[in-house]
Amino acid sequence: MALTKDTTTAVVSKFGANEKDTGNTKVQIALLTERINQLTEHCKTFKKDKNSQRGLIILVGQRRRLLKYLQRRDLETYRSLIQELGIRK
Repeated sequence: MALTKDTTTAVVSKFGANEKDTGNTKVQIALLTERINQLTEHCKTFKKDKNSQRGLIILVGQRRRLLKYLQRRDLETYRSLIQELGIRK
C-alpha cells in the first residue's frame, strides 16, 4: 500500500529542488497523488475494503487542502502542477 523508497525518491527528485526537499508543497502533492492512484487501483479490486476507502477519502481531502494553499500562494505553479500530474482534465 505504501510508496516504495524508489518511487518516493523519483517523485522528490522530479518535483523538488533537490533530493532532500520533501517538505515542498509540490512534492507533497505529487506524493499524495501517487498514493491516491495506488489506493484507487486497490479499491477497484477489493470493493469491500472500507478501511482503504476511508483512507483514500482522507488522502484526497489532504491533497485538496494543499492544492488550495498552492493556488492562493502561486497560481502559475498550481496550474503547471495540475497539468503535469493530470489531476483535473
